[in-house]
Amino acid sequence: MAYSAATLTQTSVLNLTPNGSEGSVWMSGAGMASDGTSLYLLDANGTFDATLDAQGFPSSGDYGNTFLKLATSPRLAVADYFATFDTAALSSRDQDLGSGGALVLPDLADASGTVRHLAVGAGKDAKIYVVNRDAMGKFNSSTNVIWQEIDGQLAAGVFGMPAFYGNTVYIGALGDHLKAFPITAARLATAPASQSAGTFQYPGATPSISANGSSNAIVWAAENGSVAALHAFDAGNLADELYNSNQAGSRDTFGAGNKFITPMIAHGHVYVGTTSGVAVFGLLP
Repeated sequence: MAYSAATLTQTSVLNLTPNGSEGSVWMSGAGMASDGTSLYLLDANGTFDATLDAQGFPSSGDYGNTFLKLATSPRLAVADYFATFDTAALSSRDQDLGSGGALVLPDLADASGTVRHLAVGAGKDAKIYVVNRDAMGKFNSSTNVIWQEIDGQLAAGVFGMPAFYGNTVYIGALGDHLKAFPITAARLATAPASQSAGTFQYPGATPSISANGSSNAIVWAAENGSVAALHAFDAGNLADELYNSNQAGSRDTFGAGNKFITPMIAHGHVYVGTTSGVAVFGLLP
């Protein structure tokens, strides 16, 4: 649903499965991404119309389990999309894209110098999908026609979204190490350049990044579990853990874990949502 920021009057509504079922938008709490013109999101398992119109869009308007680009003017509408060749099978197994959030990358030049406009997403099937925002690939029943697909590098599905800093994408999948995938010539490395020593149980981790401009970058990640933890890693080498909140006995602990938590950084502090409030971390006097 869309609303006027000035008056809060509802301006538009978009149903992504108007002639089907399911197809929710939840992305494990991740918000929609924007490039300033369009919105990007991953849709959960639901009806997808494999019968396409002349422009390659589902004939009945059902977009379950898709990577979506939405136009916002004059009303909300699907401007482009990508659906995996096995989207129906994935939906039937509840292995949809919709558990993950979309990440819009900055403009990147490919090997020929052509500037590419890309977005990254990953869901329950543990594959990383990189799409061209100018031509996302739509649906092909035999293959995925997209910019790049990385298989076999995530231990399980993604319940959150990636982060970007310093030409690197950071992803924390379910039960997996936090991993860093550098970008060269508008393509992600096909294997991580570094990863954390420890792993993150359900639902994995949605990383945040702080930095002093182009230096001293830190990747922050919240760990779920019977005892929660905030971790800080060197963004240049995730094997180097700078701090975690359980290192100093009970001084920095903040109770049981919480799922779908993204550490927020502002004014020299890191804020973490707990089951009963907000934990605030900063430098000691």
